[in-house]
Amino acid sequence: MLQRMAIIAAFLLLALPLRAQAPSLADAAGRYVLTPQGSRLSFSVPAAGGRAIRGRFVRFAGRIDIPADNIERARVIITIFPESVATGERRVDNFLKSNAVFDVAHEHEITFRSTAVHRTGAATATVEGSLTARGHTFRETFRVRLAEFGRGRARFHVEGRVLRSRYGMDVGTPLYSNVVDFDMDLAARRG
Repeated sequence: MLQRMAIIAAFLLLALPLRAQAPSLADAAGRYVLTPQGSRLSFSVPAAGGRAIRGRFVRFAGRIDIPADNIERARVIITIFPESVATGERRVDNFLKSNAVFDVAHEHEITFRSTAVHRTGAATATVEGSLTARGHTFRETFRVRLAEFGRGRARFHVEGRVLRSRYGMDVGTPLYSNVVDFDMDLAARRG
């Protein structure tokens, strides 16, 4: 009887669908183009004793190249168009577009180009690179996690912190924090 129960238990375990494994950066090797569908490039600037400025960028372009032989040779290029900033408040949007912050009349792009990738887990890495905004370029680091992968598509969750004063956008400090927190989902398709 005990042997029969063990056989039935083994059969049931084999018949159950296997749990999907978490996506791996190695499995996602290839060249990707960022897509607006499924992407979200959000930021927030905390305020002292008040409401943070929260917004997103609607327009952007970029690509991600992940070599199959060495994840740490991956390359990322992202261009953000600051005139697409959206906070849900016209007054705040206009201020952010003014020469006090993004100066969209003269500055049309914010770019990030990776210079180094350090794998931190099967689906995670830190990406270092050069961020250029308003004519200033500094090295920045972002944490990346492969959130979804399959059928030629991938979604990367990206987090990081940038000091806005480095880029000549420190208006309003110390009332508003010098730190900009980024929380982004970058959807991409092979291409």
